[in-house]
Amino acid sequence: MIKHNPPSPEPLHRAIAHFGDVTVLVVGDFILDRFVSGVIERISPEAPIPVLHGRGEMLAMGGAGNVVANIVSLGAAAIPVSVIGTDAVGDNLMRMLGELGTDTGGLAQDRDRMTSSKSRFSALNQQVLRFDEEEVKPLAASERATLVGHFRAALARADIVILSDYGKGMLLDGVAGELISICRDAGKPVLVDPKGRDYARYAGATAITPNRKELGEAVGHAVFADDEIVTAARELIAAHDFDFVVATRSEKGMSVVGPDDARHIATQAREVFDVSGAGDTVIATFALALAAGADRVMAASIANAAGGVVVGKRGTARLTVEELTGALFRSHGPTAHKDAILDATSAARMVAAWKDEGLSVGFTNGCFDILHAGHVSLLHAARSQCDRLVLGLNSDASVRRLKGPGRPVNDQHDRACVLAALASVDAVVVFEEDTPLALIEALLPDILVKGADYTVDTVVGADVVQKAGGRVVLVDLVAGKSTTGTIGRLRATTN
Repeated sequence: MIKHNPPSPEPLHRAIAHFGDVTVLVVGDFILDRFVSGVIERISPEAPIPVLHGRGEMLAMGGAGNVVANIVSLGAAAIPVSVIGTDAVGDNLMRMLGELGTDTGGLAQDRDRMTSSKSRFSALNQQVLRFDEEEVKPLAASERATLVGHFRAALARADIVILSDYGKGMLLDGVAGELISICRDAGKPVLVDPKGRDYARYAGATAITPNRKELGEAVGHAVFADDEIVTAARELIAAHDFDFVVATRSEKGMSVVGPDDARHIATQAREVFDVSGAGDTVIATFALALAAGADRVMAASIANAAGGVVVGKRGTARLTVEELTGALFRSHGPTAHKDAILDATSAARMVAAWKDEGLSVGFTNGCFDILHAGHVSLLHAARSQCDRLVLGLNSDASVRRLKGPGRPVNDQHDRACVLAALASVDAVVVFEEDTPLALIEALLPDILVKGADYTVDTVVGADVVQKAGGRVVLVDLVAGKSTTGTIGRLRATTN
């Protein structure tokens, strides 16, 4: 697989920061997942089969329910719409969705429908049996009318729509096509996690998200290489009027294919414990990123990182924004200097990711108007105290208030670029206030570094850091080095 450079981390983190503003309408097959763990110590005397001694049981939402759970876990709002049974399994799903704080008004329960469930039995973390209880049948006329009515009512509140097709009947007999047509008329993007071989039922959708095997089945032959993925995806785009295709490729990452362009995104090396529900996480994260303003390649990069996190978990897993941010940070390795200039929200997520990695985070701040040896010495000393160093940089307006109308000599963009290029600086955040107190409170660094011309009592934010268990470090300054002195000498020379 040809690796393409991933998008810069800053726009990715900016998109994630807007997840909380997104509402996703999720329609499809809601399934209850049951996980039973135990040990096998003997063979049954009744038949040549192992006996599983149960040690624990866990319930989770699967199918479209897992999509909803991932959306909520990532800080966004989800509106579930479906028809489930009036049975114990359906009641469990309603309870679990309610516990997430999700509006369940779009979920209808019907006595003539059986809610699907899947029970997975594992011993020593190895699945030994899966037991499915389900009845696959399309919606009755009354059920369909109810679902479409709920869908139309909820669509106005949604930014994007996901159709999660697990082949249990919810989207059969033209229901998917009807919902897609409603979305197109309303100007709302709709993504489909497809099932089966006939993708004509999803015609007109914004995008589909098949895995490699499903993509091959849809075009009638196996696909493996990059060019085969692209050819197959474009065949489906031409046949069914999709805007683009997002093909997940297991350990090879993802491919985003449009009519005229294609990008292949390599996955991170990661130990795989369980792939249950990984596709749900991918489409949930992709939808959130797209609705939050990311383009489809950026959205796929974010979703690819999300999928890499959940396959490292056991069971139908969901992930948090912090886990996602950490995965993106790992995928980019050392941050390029232009990408190290962050806003406060993105910096807070980055700091949280670093801490989750077990790294210590330091912070220092200043105007840094004309970079000189004293600055470089301070930053080098600060970086020696921690694994990652964040630099708070006074904005132009802040510098003028502190230094006078003739300052700064260099604007905040230029100052930030120069500082971010230094090996000792891992992130630069511009702040508008006269002091960095609000930024320190948001980041909660482990170590706060200032020059030895301060005392601990006079360092802004020292009490905040110490109260959180961090420490304050004062480092010696290079004598006779200051921006003010440099400017004074320049003016004297000019005069």
